[in-house]
Amino acid sequence: MKALRTLDRWIVKLEEHILSYSIILIAIMVVGNVISRAVVGSSWAFHQEVSRFAVTVATFMGISYAARKGRHISMSAFYDLAPFPIRKALAIFIPALTAVVLFTLSVFAYGYFMSLVESGRVTTAMQVPVYLFAMFIPVGLVLGGIQFLRNMWVNIKEKEVYLAQEKKDYS
Repeated sequence: MKALRTLDRWIVKLEEHILSYSIILIAIMVVGNVISRAVVGSSWAFHQEVSRFAVTVATFMGISYAARKGRHISMSAFYDLAPFPIRKALAIFIPALTAVVLFTLSVFAYGYFMSLVESGRVTTAMQVPVYLFAMFIPVGLVLGGIQFLRNMWVNIKEKEVYLAQEKKDYS
């Protein structure tokens, strides 16, 4: 159990660093390209590829982080109005279904990733293998699925309703 907690702490720190640097990279690309156009009169040839990579990484690695922190988007009108037993059942069912969907999508994403590896395609400006752009998609989906399973498990185990491992639902 201690090894799993250590691995979990390591993964959350890695996710935080990846997300932080992705957002910083997006900002640098946007601002830098605007300044380049204003000062030099031309755009950076590589800015679109780098920005697309950073947005892809932030999106798919962000799934896991948002699920871990209970900050994911939810349609909660019915959930918020429901009595406790129904909220508790939904707090188990919804993360379980979400995990199944994410694991299923990760299988398709892995197939897509492997097709990109086999294709040998490279980006236009930087000549970087295209599969590097898609590498984080199956990883993020699997990590997100694991986090939703953890959210389901905490709601099975605990009496209260939890939105995430350490975030109780106070509605």
